[in-house]
Amino acid sequence: MSKSIKVKGFLKDVGGASRVTAMRKASIANASDVPQPKDFVRELADKLHPAKMEFKVTLIKDTSPTSKLFRLQSTDGHIPVFQAGQYINFRLKIGNSVLTRPYTISSAPFEARGENGFVEVTIRRNRPYLVPDFFFDNVKEGDILEANMPFGFFYWEPLRDSKNIVALAGGSGITPFLSMAREIAYGKMGDCKITIIYGSVNSSDIVLKEELDKVEKDCENVKVVHVLSDDPDWQGEKGFVTREIIEKYSGEDPTYMFCGPLPMYNLIAKTIKEMGVREKRFRHDVMNNPVDSTKIPGYPVGNETKTFNITVVRGIDETVIPASGNEPVAVALERAAIPVDTHCRCGECGFCRTQLLEGEIFVSPLGDGRRKMDKEFGWFHACASYPTSDLKIKLPIME
Repeated sequence: MSKSIKVKGFLKDVGGASRVTAMRKASIANASDVPQPKDFVRELADKLHPAKMEFKVTLIKDTSPTSKLFRLQSTDGHIPVFQAGQYINFRLKIGNSVLTRPYTISSAPFEARGENGFVEVTIRRNRPYLVPDFFFDNVKEGDILEANMPFGFFYWEPLRDSKNIVALAGGSGITPFLSMAREIAYGKMGDCKITIIYGSVNSSDIVLKEELDKVEKDCENVKVVHVLSDDPDWQGEKGFVTREIIEKYSGEDPTYMFCGPLPMYNLIAKTIKEMGVREKRFRHDVMNNPVDSTKIPGYPVGNETKTFNITVVRGIDETVIPASGNEPVAVALERAAIPVDTHCRCGECGFCRTQLLEGEIFVSPLGDGRRKMDKEFGWFHACASYPTSDLKIKLPIME
């Protein structure tokens, strides 16, 4: 039986918009003149995604000869909900500049709940990168740090990933997987299990080894396989994380997740492809661009030795600053104490989206998160783009 659509007539139907407008005006006219004291939607959004937070450093602990753990508690007691594998972004005043730097949270989400909830980051000393050494040399217990969270898409998703997680880690890339392992041990990721295949140089400098040993001992669904490249006395797996080692510990229907340095990623990605792993079953964290820009695929040879001028437009003001071809535009801005909002530092998140008015840039392919329209209309992410000529760019005015 067919059903007909009842209409009120051509003129009444096409005039529907004006009727809605009239109804809206009537509702406004009949509304109370007492302001609504609270916007519950806005309050919820601010709790889930606070624009600014302050954290007190309550504990600093060595986790290897080259790494330290920093425990942080929110000064107002609120820590937004986050997933194991996401990161926190610090806003640090260093000299005349304000630098923003992301670090993956190494504690588990359940540890952030309750009266004494906290988050932890584990940072490894790395001289060329400046900010890790700032934490080592300047941050002490009792200090207040400005940050915001959570960010990132590197976490287990039950609708996409299998319950058998094979985590491939190198160096400080262990941090998201310790967070996942602790969350699994606490029973907050269902019946997931995680096998962490962790590449290090030697047994004397394994980041977070004590914490990994404990969670493995406490939970049968957590297994840690250390692979050491330069430790002749090591009794476990030796060398690099190879296909043979990965397949040995993979089990059935694994989801592979990688976090570690770029050279290791290049090897792992090639191995995963050779293994015939489906694309949706291999996921990796954001890849930081190397300090040496010549290591980025496609980087124009010789550009690293050049210096350019960048004209920065903010409102009606224009400022000209120098920039090396070996550094992202965001670094040049930070060096000149010009505020720029960065979070991921690799081109994924888009917070440092900037308009290119004149000039040429090289955009790193390691984390090019620009939308197609941005590419067509000259927008770029300053944290992952390098000048290849003099530039004129437009930035939003920040406090």
